[in-house]
Amino acid sequence: MKISYNWLKEFAPVDLPAEQAAEILTDLGLEIEGLDKWESLRGGLKGVVVGKVLTCVEHPNSDHLHITTVDLGNGHPVQIVCGAPNVKAGQTVPVATLGTVLYDEKGESFTIKESKIRGEKSFGMICAEDELGIGTSHDGIMVLDDALKAGTPAAEVFGIEVDDVFEIGLTPNRADAMGHLGVVRDLLTRLKYHGKEINITMPDTQISTSDEKPVKIVVESPEKAPRYSGIVIKGVKIAPSPSWLANRLRAVGINPINNVVDITNYVMESLGQPLHAFDMRCVGSELHVRTCMEGTPFVTLDGVEHKLSSEDLMICSKTEPMCLAGVYGGENSGIKDDTTDVFIESAYFNPVSIRKTAKRHGFHTEASFRFERGIDPNLTIDALKLAAHLMCSVAGGSVSSQITDICSDESIKKPFEVTLRLSHTAKLLGADIPADDIKKILNALQIEIVADKGDELDILVPAYRVDVQREADVIEDILRVYGYNNIPVTDQMHTAIVSDDKKSPERLFNIVGDLLSACGYNEIMSNSLTKGAYADLTADIDSAATVHLLNPLSSDLDSLRQNLLFSALEAVNRNISFRSTDLRMFELGKVYNKFADKYVEERHIAMVITGKKTMESWQGAQQDVTFYDLRADMERVLFRMGIKDLHCKPCSSDLFAEGVEIFHKKTQVARIGKVSKKILKAMDIAQEVFYCDILWENVLKLAREVKVTCQDLPKFPSVRRDLALLVDKTVTYEQLHAVAFSTEKNILRSVNLFDVYEGKNLPDGKKSYALSFTLSDESKTLDDKRIDGTMKKLADAFEKQLGSTLRQ
Repeated sequence: MKISYNWLKEFAPVDLPAEQAAEILTDLGLEIEGLDKWESLRGGLKGVVVGKVLTCVEHPNSDHLHITTVDLGNGHPVQIVCGAPNVKAGQTVPVATLGTVLYDEKGESFTIKESKIRGEKSFGMICAEDELGIGTSHDGIMVLDDALKAGTPAAEVFGIEVDDVFEIGLTPNRADAMGHLGVVRDLLTRLKYHGKEINITMPDTQISTSDEKPVKIVVESPEKAPRYSGIVIKGVKIAPSPSWLANRLRAVGINPINNVVDITNYVMESLGQPLHAFDMRCVGSELHVRTCMEGTPFVTLDGVEHKLSSEDLMICSKTEPMCLAGVYGGENSGIKDDTTDVFIESAYFNPVSIRKTAKRHGFHTEASFRFERGIDPNLTIDALKLAAHLMCSVAGGSVSSQITDICSDESIKKPFEVTLRLSHTAKLLGADIPADDIKKILNALQIEIVADKGDELDILVPAYRVDVQREADVIEDILRVYGYNNIPVTDQMHTAIVSDDKKSPERLFNIVGDLLSACGYNEIMSNSLTKGAYADLTADIDSAATVHLLNPLSSDLDSLRQNLLFSALEAVNRNISFRSTDLRMFELGKVYNKFADKYVEERHIAMVITGKKTMESWQGAQQDVTFYDLRADMERVLFRMGIKDLHCKPCSSDLFAEGVEIFHKKTQVARIGKVSKKILKAMDIAQEVFYCDILWENVLKLAREVKVTCQDLPKFPSVRRDLALLVDKTVTYEQLHAVAFSTEKNILRSVNLFDVYEGKNLPDGKKSYALSFTLSDESKTLDDKRIDGTMKKLADAFEKQLGSTLRQ
């Protein structure tokens, strides 16, 4: 945002050098990103002065040149060769002295140097108006008023303005500084705190209103337009703006258009209040502030047709919409060359409504920039009066109505009530600012202290400070006026020993992350926003529970994700496109759902593997990753969290071609399987992908219940025995495992499946399982009798409960 220093000085007589003012503003939080010189005429006519032609004779070697002697006011007249036909002795003329840089109509510079023209020396140039850049005539030199003294700078004669322009990197919270008034108010705050009292002088807003019937204003959407004001100006003459007005706008980067439009821009840049001027021929007798039907076509000032949303606030005549309120004008309702009567709008619109409309239609205008951040609701009438005053004095109009001011919510005008604790201020800042200094700063900030209760101050914050509504905001404001650099930095460090929760979610996830990284996984981080269309690919996502964005950036980011699979597959697809096909990835992320009126966030861990298990090597052929590789890694994670005794059930989700759900007792902790071909095809992935979804919230609850116990190393050796069982194909290892431990609870330590065979030499419907059993007794060494008895008991239990037989 550009701010003119000359313009600031119209509000207050600040005499600081521009560089010092820039330093103060930056220290106050209005960071100056650039400080540039601006000139109403390029070069500023530096080196051009008023000269008096003392003598003028014809050049002896030319029939059209003259040799002149010119007094430049320094007591040393100079000789100048001039080719203008109208040069004469006794004239007062503009002279470009040696070293002066001038610019031609193409913007290219040329420097005035000592020269010899047809054998005669020339020490400057008597200028025509096009050579100075103040006109287009080249018929002859400019002849000035004889009352001007020789040596007077031409910049003073022609009113050339030189300005310092600040480029402010305005942060979104500083809505109060979106005009010159707000910036000078901030600058004076610091000066006032340091004892330099300078008052702000507001521009002249005196007008004489008329008793004529005003335009009838009907605000049909008061929640979107809490305050709306207007006035009618008749008899304006559309013309170029006077130089002072045009220069003010050019200095801040706005091209002048015509006097009426320029006045609205001037008021906006001056006070921070956007205005809009309508041609009264379009307004008619009534103006309605309302929304329109969904899909209503509307052509904006740039000639582009937009389809309106039913949420867009519009300024309408009795019959049709004229303007996107606070955002952009319509094609036909603006000021034209033959406009004579004008309706000026000054309003306070709901910031959220304006931001949504601007976003919806892709606009970012100076008006929407201010309205969507929140302007001063108490400045509406002052801005309206200033515009009316200028249209009368600059455009020749006259006020032809009373001011209409409709405010449906008086609370927007009221200051914000805050309680400030001095003790909390010291705690938050880490430094003790004297109470008197704090009160002095509050006074400089125009924050009223309504009750002083010792440590507590009840204060009223002006309504224009929309970013200061909490105690912490007030403390931040106190700090920026006091000066960040004034907070001492000690050479000591104070710290406290904090007890560490060894089972905090963060610590447990770091443990899991380290484990998976050691297993060859890479952590990914993906956007919580996703494509809503993914819900159409699976019944696993409840589309009724999807959280949709009101104003999505694109259809690819229009919803919050309900699982981590699709973001993981996007990462797989991207890596494969870059020829990285052997992947192991994991992510800790949130999934989001809305059930009834309750929003639910849950953390999950996604694990994905695809491609080859090992790198290519001469030692052997590569193998593809399998479901069991992923399951083994999942079990490592759960075992590391202390969660054992897992069992599984078939998973019916259509995300998987084959999959199971993993339980600890009755609590589901994960689901795992091979991603279905339908999903992979939709994601443009041709190779198999295995996916595990760990329900991290459930895992955290179980992990917190795990108690770590210690025991002595066994004093007596353990024994291993194997059984080869012939079982039905419907029998699972999980069933065998359960039967084994229910049969022998004293000396059976572990059961492991180390071989599965299905094929030749087996009866139909049968398969062979080879199991190993580890036995031990903590009190004595096992003998063969007890070992053989235990193994027979296990074989009998398998036969009785599962119909198995020992394979010979």
